[in-house]
Amino acid sequence: MSPPGEEHTTAAVRPYVITRGRAGSSREALPLETLVAASGSALPPHLQPEYRRIAEFCQGLLSVAEVAAHLGQPPAVVQVLLADLIDWGHIVARPPIRVAKRKRADLDLLRKVLDGLESKL
Repeated sequence: MSPPGEEHTTAAVRPYVITRGRAGSSREALPLETLVAASGSALPPHLQPEYRRIAEFCQGLLSVAEVAAHLGQPPAVVQVLLADLIDWGHIVARPPIRVAKRKRADLDLLRKVLDGLESKL
């Protein structure tokens, strides 16, 4: 059995190894709710297993957070790997829909619609 300090170090190094030491990517970090899907292009045979697993999971739409959960890796690591796959054309991303600015409802119009609906009953 290894000493507790060594076990902790090994676990901390693993994500670093997966991303080849990168903490970021060439693009802005993907929000966790961004939906991603495989583009259908063939993966090169030399890709590391984590990239292949992401492509397998992304046969349907998944969020970045879901991909991280499936891989069992921190979201920051998955964001780096997904950015690589997007840059290489193997994954497509759909950014989250922004919340629309709320306008105050026109109460007069809503009352007229309600009155019209009630008169049809």
